[in-house]
Amino acid sequence: MENPETIDWKTIENELNTKGYARIERVLTSDECDTLSGDYEHAALYRKTISMERYRFGLGEYKYFNYPLPGLIQQLRQSFYPRLAPVANLWMQQLNLPHQYPADFHTFQETCHARGQDKPTALILKYGASGHNTLHQDLYGEVFFPIQMVIFLNQAGEDYTGGEFVLTQQTPRAQSKAIVLRPNKGDILLFTTNFRPVSGSRGYYRVNMKHGVSEVLSGERFTLGIIFHDALS
Repeated sequence: MENPETIDWKTIENELNTKGYARIERVLTSDECDTLSGDYEHAALYRKTISMERYRFGLGEYKYFNYPLPGLIQQLRQSFYPRLAPVANLWMQQLNLPHQYPADFHTFQETCHARGQDKPTALILKYGASGHNTLHQDLYGEVFFPIQMVIFLNQAGEDYTGGEFVLTQQTPRAQSKAIVLRPNKGDILLFTTNFRPVSGSRGYYRVNMKHGVSEVLSGERFTLGIIFHDALS
């Protein structure tokens, strides 16, 4: 994994503030990606399996990891959170919201657990041909962190076709904007969990965002989702 200290965080912060998402290229090696996707069938790693079709979430499957998380996933969670907390706090300040996020991940996790949110939310997702994920937000309780990440574990155009990552931005009193992204294997995409501030003529206002996956046309698509807040169940 690339050392988080070498990432251009000023650029990442600017992209999150202006667009609500930021792509970081080649954070994980190909071997690290293959190990994560190869562990998909190791049942002991996971606490729950969800069939998207059963719940009308789309077509595909995902699995929530157990605690303790695999070392690489725990490292990503702990090392990225302190870099993102200042952005999250700025957003809350701009929107005049009372939420304030601690500087370190351990303290934030204690806040989640104090509210009964003690189940891990890191998950791995698998899609086959025709697989897709409907537009949604990953909120698991009262406590939330407004930025999350997805890591692309195989290569678009080689391991699968279609399956683009889709973001929608719903601006008040306007039509929704669609953003379609196609990161490469090992890339991380940081994006808004539920809403973000946008600067207008009268100050900042709130825009809601959702994310999903377009239809996979062929092959298999694997991604790793890392949400910083824990879940009630």
